[in-house]
Amino acid sequence: MATNLTSKGQVTVPKAVRDYLGLKPRAGVSFERLANGEVVLRAAKQRRGGVRAGALAKLRGRATVRMKTEEIMALTRGV
Repeated sequence: MATNLTSKGQVTVPKAVRDYLGLKPRAGVSFERLANGEVVLRAAKQRRGGVRAGALAKLRGRATVRMKTEEIMALTRGV
């Protein structure tokens, strides 16, 4: 399968390859250069114990405590 390189150095990974690797939007990929000079595209290993950005996005705008900025700053500064 062939694809073109953009002026920004980006390529589109063909759908068949994305499906084979299980890649979803914003998934990490890694490139590995083999001893024979070939370059291999792999799905990047996910970090264990990390928090996904999507998990945090679900909580956005859900704060129930009503505090003024000055009160929040005092708490963070330990004053």
